[in-house]
Formats: sequence, structure tokens, C-alpha cells
Amino acid sequence: MEGEIVKKLIVGLVIAAVGVLATVSGAGAKSTGAQGGNADICVLLPDPKTSVRWETQDRPALVAAFKTAKVSYVITNADGSAQKQKTQADQCLANGAKVVILVSLDKGSSIAIEAAARSRGAKVIEYDRQVIGGSAAIYISFDGKAVGVLQGKGVIAGLKALGTYSKKPVVAELHGGQTDNNSFLFKSGYESVLNPLYKNGTLKKGPQQFTPGWDNQKAGVIFEQMLVKTNNNIQGVAAANDGLANAVVVALKARKLKPIPLSGQDATPQGVQNIISGWQTMTVWKDTRKLATASAKAAIALLRGQKPAQTGTVANGSKRLPAFIIPPVSINKSNYKQLFNGYLKRSEVCRGAYAKFCN
Repeated sequence: MEGEIVKKLIVGLVIAAVGVLATVSGAGAKSTGAQGGNADICVLLPDPKTSVRWETQDRPALVAAFKTAKVSYVITNADGSAQKQKTQADQCLANGAKVVILVSLDKGSSIAIEAAARSRGAKVIEYDRQVIGGSAAIYISFDGKAVGVLQGKGVIAGLKALGTYSKKPVVAELHGGQTDNNSFLFKSGYESVLNPLYKNGTLKKGPQQFTPGWDNQKAGVIFEQMLVKTNNNIQGVAAANDGLANAVVVALKARKLKPIPLSGQDATPQGVQNIISGWQTMTVWKDTRKLATASAKAAIALLRGQKPAQTGTVANGSKRLPAFIIPPVSINKSNYKQLFNGYLKRSEVCRGAYAKFCN
């Protein structure tokens, strides 16, 4: 009997602790906050691992925008699970969310989330990643193809700087997750730069592969296999983001190979450290503060029954989807300090073994 009482007490304490954590992590921005998980706006982030930006950049930027606008919100993270994200969406809608800001994990679950929102009279903003065939009110993101173009140009610039551009270098491509429409936009961008050079013989097309779920560990295995397949004969890599690029760096270092031209994306502290230390050529900066601000404004407009601001439209199957598209910025060793304008802290980058590379 005593053991049962202790068990019940422990269970009660755990439930209470979970309730406190849920309230803190999902707190709204009204003066009373979003009590019990109820909020007008529900943000569905994808995961905390494939890129640190979701928790270190997007979440705080969204929180700041919502607080400024004085709207109630809940922000969740699906930990890479499409099923978990669908459950989180259903909970938000059951709690009365009127706008869902969705970072898609895969097409099927995202279309289901959008259909559930529509059935409850809620609007969906596709944030950063478009859902082809979806039914969102607006897509707010950066120019995905332009991101890829900057990546392709970065690899070419790196090859020229090393003097290997004229030696028919082998260039590999490490794409993002195949369930993410953005991966195809980035790919179309860097291949618009690289394919003509493969075709005319300036470059040699190396191994190319998508990375399941943008998983950095899987990217490392994939690139190791690329090195084995080519007997280390790879002189450049178009990597879709900083996490994948770091997997390349780790593999090169493990084999005691020299740095090669290498692209990235997201302007993460790790990506910038790889750039200033000479292991990564460039990254693409997508200022998530602009993305968050635009998304918050769109959410507020939708809450008020108004039409969100847009810069144009994008194809969505046979239809067109209203869109707000933000241009990306290329970052390399010559201009990385502009990130220290409040986007990154100098102390996040210029520390430990990397401090000596900052001047």
C-alpha cells in the first residue's frame, strides 16, 4: 500500500512538472498569456537537429514578433516526426488556434494538417517550406532557387581561388531531404550554375545524393561513401546547408584530406567557424528575423480577416499561391562580420580554437 502511494505521488509530481514545462514553452504574448495551450497562433517547427536555426534563430524571432504584436501563440517542435507534428497541429486546432504557421516535414502530413485547419476555419501559413498541393493562405520564405544559385557560385569561386577550376575538378552534390520541397529548389539553383559546366567539360560531375531527413550523421556516411567510390577524388561539394557541410568537413579531416570548395546555408555559428578556419567556402544567410516578422504580420492580418502582404505568387500545382519571398545573402570570409549585427553573437563564433581566426 505504501509503495502504491509513493508511486501515485511520483506520477502526480511528474504530471505537474510536465504541465509547468508546457505552460512555459507554450506561453503566449497576451497579458494573461496563452492559458492551457489555448492560443490564436500555433507554430509548428520541424526539429532541433538538422539545423540549429529552428531553435536558436526562428523561435526567438517569432516570439519577439508575437510579443510586439500582442497576440497569443504556442510554439511546438516535432523532433523530426511528421506524425508528432500532425498530433501537435490537431491539439492546437482543438484548443482554438485560428492561424497555423507550418514548417513542413513531409507532403502527406502537411496536406493533412492544412485540411484539418480548413475544416475548423483556421488559416495556414507555409513558413520557409512550401507544400506542393497544399491549401495554405500564403507561403512566406526566402527565394529557394536564388539560395542554390549563390551556393553554386560559391563553389565555383572557391575552385577558382584554389586554382583547380581549370583542372577539370570533380564536384559532388549533397542535397537536402527528399521530402522537403526546398531541397529541390536549392538543387535547381546550384545545378543551374554547375550543369552547364559539367556539359562543356569544365567540371566533372561527381556523386550526387539526397540526405534522408536532412540528417547530418547520414550525410557523413553518404559523403564517406562518395570518397570511397571516387578514391578521394572530389575537389568541390555543393552541400545544401551548414549541417551537411560540416559532415563533409568531419569526413575530410578524418581522412587527413585538405579543405575543398564547399557551400552551406543558414549562417550557423558552426558554419561561420568552418568558413573563417578555411574549411567551408561560404554559407547563405536567410535573415529569419525578416521571415518571422513577415509571418507574424501575415498571421495578424489573417486573424483580422484581412489579406496578408505579398510580393507575388508561386506555382502550387495548377494554381498559384500568394507568397512573400525574401532575397538571401551570400556570406564568406570577407563579409561574415555583418552577421554580428544582432543575428549572431561574436562570442558564439570567435571562441576556443576559432578565436584566432577572428580579427
